[in-house]
Amino acid sequence: MTQIPPTLPLRALFDAQHSASRQQIDVPLALRRDRLARLKALIDQHGAALSDAVQADFGVRSRQLTEVADLFVLRAAIGQLHKELPHWMKTRRVATPLYLQPASAHIQRQPLGVVGVIGPWNYPLQLNLGPAATALAAGNRVMLKPSELTPHSSALMASLVQGAFSADEFSVVLGGADVAHEFANLPFDHLFFTGSTTVGRKVAAAAAANLTPTTLELGGKSPCIVDASCNLDEAAVKIAHGKLLNAGQTCIAPDYVLLPRGQEAAFERAYTAAVARLFPTIAGNPDYAAIVSDRHHARLQGLLSEATAQGARVVDVAGSAATAQAHPTRQMNPTLVFNPGPGLKLLDEEIFGPILPVVAYDTMDEAIRYINARPRPLALYWFGTDSASRDRVMANTVSGGVSVNDTLMHVAHEGLPFGGVGESGWGAYHGEVGFLRFTQQKPVLVQSRFSMGHLFYPPYGPRFDQIMGLLKRWL
Repeated sequence: MTQIPPTLPLRALFDAQHSASRQQIDVPLALRRDRLARLKALIDQHGAALSDAVQADFGVRSRQLTEVADLFVLRAAIGQLHKELPHWMKTRRVATPLYLQPASAHIQRQPLGVVGVIGPWNYPLQLNLGPAATALAAGNRVMLKPSELTPHSSALMASLVQGAFSADEFSVVLGGADVAHEFANLPFDHLFFTGSTTVGRKVAAAAAANLTPTTLELGGKSPCIVDASCNLDEAAVKIAHGKLLNAGQTCIAPDYVLLPRGQEAAFERAYTAAVARLFPTIAGNPDYAAIVSDRHHARLQGLLSEATAQGARVVDVAGSAATAQAHPTRQMNPTLVFNPGPGLKLLDEEIFGPILPVVAYDTMDEAIRYINARPRPLALYWFGTDSASRDRVMANTVSGGVSVNDTLMHVAHEGLPFGGVGESGWGAYHGEVGFLRFTQQKPVLVQSRFSMGHLFYPPYGPRFDQIMGLLKRWL
């Protein structure tokens, strides 16, 4: 491996990766697996330190939460990549139509070259190293720009990656918004972004100037539909878990609940009991993550203040677990908001916190219309036992992904593509879909010396018309 000084300017680092990618276009299986093995060893050997770094960034976030939500998911993804690579890399033969025979055809899978990854802060290990691992498995060089909102975990990732990889293989670039802007303007072969829709628009615009293809993993308003056939006590536990994992700072967290009118009191009781079961205390509980920054905490408090001012019923469901100590640690109490009026920011903006609006509906068709009147969500959740009602929702709504009678779990299935649609993003990854996202599928036709292609050459005449007439009847 060519050693390149890690202090190279951003453009020089990109140029080094670009040059290396063009010098080694055919990246063998052994090298790809070696890169994955180095990444897994990095996680295995330094998992505790990485978890501690995430804890330092959030203020409160247990090592166990980072293990299950970041490191476990990463290990599963790397394991599948390592196992399936020989199959995914194979050239695919393609049947040749009669009018082109006896030619043969195949699709050759090749690396794109240099992939840029701009990662988020909410799951700073999984959502940064996961796309990077997939891009490496596809044979690419990778430059990663993690979030400046998680400086401890970003710096540790940069140090560990520098120790395990040549800079022209895989590098981590640190810095703030100015560095991110410069990063997005580099002429990558593919640019992968996870973050807000607002920033996603800027990334897409920057990439467009270089005709750089992008994958945008954004967010939005993910609905959770409670059907009339639902067992509220069972559903409330799963809804609370999906909403409060990482204190709601999850792109696929349920953003609002659509509830049959008249069940508000029953849902409030069930959700309160579920919160008490999952988080007996809030302040000081390491399993209940803090809001990542004072700015984000103030934004969430502002959403609640606006809702209260406009007449919504705001319910702090932490009960006796709520203490005055919660604010200094930015551990924000779980809250339900009933009767949220139109125009509230709670209903228009992605919440990214432990606030759950509850919107009542009278019929399932009304709930479907409510969803379809808004931008298409990254995730949709449905709870109930009425399969006809479930199928009607599945057939008449479009979302990035779905979990039925659960939340979040579809993202843990490596065989399912993960991605958004419309304002919740474009492009998907995970598993083979992710591998192909970072792969050029090059079509190749190999002509035979017995080709009859000359029959289609000019000058055209009666024989040409006769051949075309036969083909038209055959087609």
